[in-house]
Amino acid sequence: MKVQISVQKEDFDIGALHQHMYADAPVIGAVASFVGLVRDFSEREGVIGLELEHYPGMTEKALHTISADAAKRWPLNAVTIVHRIGPMKLGEQIVAVLVSSAHREAAFEACAFIMDFLKVRAPFWKKELTAAGAHWVDAREKDTRRAAGWVSSGD
Repeated sequence: MKVQISVQKEDFDIGALHQHMYADAPVIGAVASFVGLVRDFSEREGVIGLELEHYPGMTEKALHTISADAAKRWPLNAVTIVHRIGPMKLGEQIVAVLVSSAHREAAFEACAFIMDFLKVRAPFWKKELTAAGAHWVDAREKDTRRAAGWVSSGD
């Protein structure tokens, strides 16, 4: 399985990431993707931006481990994860997860699995910026439950 991991300040081109996944087009039947964006609400209303920090080296290792865990569960051809760090404005891209497989079900499920575990296992820290000031965002219980669901399902 091919794995491409990038943690970067620069924005990414989702079209180019898709094209990279199609390089193995004769052996894949599906590419599933997810793109997360900065939105104007979260724990509090009026979010005007956010800032993400990470633990260099450890973050990339965690993303590789999550990708390998997905490949143990589904027949995957390739996984691409791009996650931005630094300051971002409303509407900007934060994260992209792309998965290719011979089968759509595997691609969809693996993409969701990777995103769910990225939220709880990758060392990223998010600070939301609002007109009233900045605050760090704690891990969410619903994200922990979603990841736990994969563990208990054994799928």
